Amino acid sequence: MKKYDVLIIGSGVAGLSAAIEVKSNGANVLVVTKNVPTACGSAQAQGGINFAISNDDSIQAHIEDTLKSSCGLGSIKHITKLCENSKKSLEWLNDIGVVFSKNDDTTFSQRRLGGSSHKRACYASDYTGLKIVQTLYDKALNIGVEFLSDGLLLNLIVEDDICYGATVLDIKTTLVKEIYSKSTILATGGYSAIYEGFTTNSYAVSGDGIAAAYRAGCKLSNMEFVQFHPTALKEKNILISESARAEGGYLLDAKEKRFVDELEKRDVVARAVFEKLKDGDVYIDLRHLGSSKINELLPQEVAIARNFANLDITKELVPINPAAHYSMGGIKVNENTQTNINNLFACGECADTQIHGANRLGGNSLLEAVVFGRVAGFESAINACKNNAYIKENSKQYQNDSAFINGVFNFSNQIDFYEKRSFMGKIFYKNIGLFRTDLNMKAVLSQIRQWQKEFNFMGISDKSTTYNTNLVDFIEFGNMLEISEIIAVSAISRCESRGSHFRIDYPQINPSFEKISVAYKIDGILAVDFEDLK
Repeated sequence: MKKYDVLIIGSGVAGLSAAIEVKSNGANVLVVTKNVPTACGSAQAQGGINFAISNDDSIQAHIEDTLKSSCGLGSIKHITKLCENSKKSLEWLNDIGVVFSKNDDTTFSQRRLGGSSHKRACYASDYTGLKIVQTLYDKALNIGVEFLSDGLLLNLIVEDDICYGATVLDIKTTLVKEIYSKSTILATGGYSAIYEGFTTNSYAVSGDGIAAAYRAGCKLSNMEFVQFHPTALKEKNILISESARAEGGYLLDAKEKRFVDELEKRDVVARAVFEKLKDGDVYIDLRHLGSSKINELLPQEVAIARNFANLDITKELVPINPAAHYSMGGIKVNENTQTNINNLFACGECADTQIHGANRLGGNSLLEAVVFGRVAGFESAINACKNNAYIKENSKQYQNDSAFINGVFNFSNQIDFYEKRSFMGKIFYKNIGLFRTDLNMKAVLSQIRQWQKEFNFMGISDKSTTYNTNLVDFIEFGNMLEISEIIAVSAISRCESRGSHFRIDYPQINPSFEKISVAYKIDGILAVDFEDLK
C-alpha cells in the first residue's frame, strides 16, 4: 500500500480546500470519499457564503453577528480568525475560478441571510455550494491531487495517541484497505441522517468520521446542537434555500398571514414555523417577487417545487416544514484544526471549531469550510514534514476491521435495522428536535441503548461482495447508534435552553451553562462534562 504525507477523508468544500493547500505546500495527498468526489453535503449549500466586503459592512460587524448567533458559545479568538480571513478567502476562490453572481458594475452581488446585520453573502444564483465544489474539484485534479472513490471510512489507525492513517472499506469489492499517512484530516460532514425522514441532508450524512474519531479517543464537543432549517418542502424535506427569504420571500400561516421576521436567527424561525404547523399548513410565498427575479436568482427553488411538488412558485404558495439541516457539534479541535490525537486534524461540519456555538449564522458554513479547510491543509502538510509517523502494514486495526466485515456476513439478521433506522428518525425529530424535555430524551436514550445491545442480532440480507450497499447502510447505522447516544446524553446534561437546544422544562438560558459540552470515553464508557470557552 502506498503511503502518503496527508490522507483526507471527505471531498466537500473543507476536504477539497485542504487538499489544494496540502498540494500547494509540496506534500502528496490522497482524498478518500465514499461516493463520487462531488456528491457531498457542500454541494447542497445554496444560499451563499459570507464575506464582509461592502462599504457599509465590516469585519467587526461580521464577528458580532457570529458571536450573537452562537448564543455565548462561540470562541471570540476562532471567530475573529474566520472573519479576518473572509476577504482573502473570496480572493482565493475568485482566483481559482468560482463564478459568483455580480452586479451590473461587476461588483459581487450579496444578499442578507438570517441573523446577519448586512447583505454579506456572495452567491452563484442558488447553486453556491455546488459551484464552489465543482471549481475546487477541477483545481485539485489540475494540480495532481489523488482521489479514491467508493471508500467508506471504518476506523482510524491509532496507537499511543498517534494517528497513522485509516482503514477503509472498498465498496466496489467489500475488501478492507489500510491507508497510511503522516497526517490525517477528517472532513466527513455532519450527522443529520440520524433524523431520517426529517432532514434536508442525504442519508449518507451519518457521522462516520465523528464516530471513528470518538472510537479512536477524540473528544467531541457541543453534540446536542443541531440546526433545523425553517423551510424544507413539506413531507419531502428537500431544502428550500434561505436565499428564497433573503430575496424577500414571506412565511405565511394557514390563514396566509405573516407571523415571524423571516430573517431572524434560524432557531427562532424554525420553532415559529413548527408551532404554526399545529394550526395547519405553513407556506413560503414568493409570488410578489415576480417571475423574472425568481427565475434569475432562484432557479433551483423553481425546479425543486416543480419536480417534487408539481408547484409553480411564481404563482403558487409552497407548503413547508422545518427539517434537520446542520450539525454544530463535532470533533473538538483547536484554532489550527488539531484534535487531541497527534497527527489527526478535522475541519468542516464534522469538526467543532467553536465558531457556530449553539446556532450557526447563515452563510458561515461554507466560509468556515474554506478558511479552516485551508488551515487544516497547511498545518497537516507542515506536520507531515516534521515526522516520520509510519508503522508496519497489517495493523491491529486493519485485522480487527477485516474480521468485523467478514463477521457481518454471518450476523443473524433477526432484526431489520432499516426499520430501527426509520424509527430513530421519528423519535429524534419528535423528542430531541426543536423542542425537548428530560423525560422524552431519556426515553429515546433508553431505546438507543437497547438497539446497541441488539446490534449483533441485526445484519445484512445481501451477501454479495460487489457494491454491497446493504453492508454500507449497516455500517453507517452502527455509526448512527454511537453518535445518537452522545447527542442524547449531551442534550439531557444541558439543563437550559440555548440556541437550537430548546428545553420545555428549562425554557431560559442559564448563565452557568455558558460552556461547551465535551463528550469522551473513559474505559469504554461515555462521559460528558462542561468546559469553559478558551
